[in-house]
Amino acid sequence: MKAVVSVLGKDSVGILAKVSKECADVNANVLEVSQNIMQEMFAMIMMIDISHINCDFKDFVDHMSAYGDQNNLKIHVMHEDIFNSMHRI
Repeated sequence: MKAVVSVLGKDSVGILAKVSKECADVNANVLEVSQNIMQEMFAMIMMIDISHINCDFKDFVDHMSAYGDQNNLKIHVMHEDIFNSMHRI
């Protein structure tokens, strides 16, 4: 199973490392990363493998959103099933 993680916010040092660490802490493996810096705004999309996470997926989603709020970032996690369903219409 996979999930898509999007991260938006003002660019600063270490955003990729910090978000990746939060994923690693629950045993989510980062498969792909795409990031851009547009003027001073940081935008990143990650594809992660959630097959072996050590917590409930909803808890992970809530944790990442709260982590984003604490770090002045907007972090959204979407299960690949929802992502794929949105794009089949």
